[in-house]
Amino acid sequence: MAKKKQKNGGGTPATVALASAGTAYTLHAYEHDPAAPSYGEEAAEALGVTPDRVFKTLVADVDGELTVAVVPVAGQLDLKALATAVGGKRAAMADPAAAERTTGYVRGGISPLGQRKRLRTVLDSSASEHTTICVSAGRRGLEVELSPADLAALTSAVLAPIGRG
Repeated sequence: MAKKKQKNGGGTPATVALASAGTAYTLHAYEHDPAAPSYGEEAAEALGVTPDRVFKTLVADVDGELTVAVVPVAGQLDLKALATAVGGKRAAMADPAAAERTTGYVRGGISPLGQRKRLRTVLDSSASEHTTICVSAGRRGLEVELSPADLAALTSAVLAPIGRG
């Protein structure tokens, strides 16, 4: 997998972080449909990959601390498992405005990489079943494909079974 740079309009904070780290990745752009019911499933279909290889980035509040959960788009986040993975008691989805403000990304384009404020990150352990996975590259219609190990290393992520379904 070769390093690629975005050709239209410069990089996003996510692609800048990948390039700065010297991480191998592939960038995939597609035409985003604002009416799509699921950004992640739209990405999987547009890229021609199975939904279990495309991961969505969700921001949750675990005991008052924003935490990033990266789970397959084909399933859902298990909030109790997320809390347990980081040694917390309660987890709830974060306020969307707080998630956008803290990460520097808009909903549907939040990347686990290059966030404005580095948040604790948990990657669903199913990611390790794949050679590469796709996550948002920082905007709707742009995905980055990289190895789960590289994603975990770049985000200091904990691997845990936080997805279900």
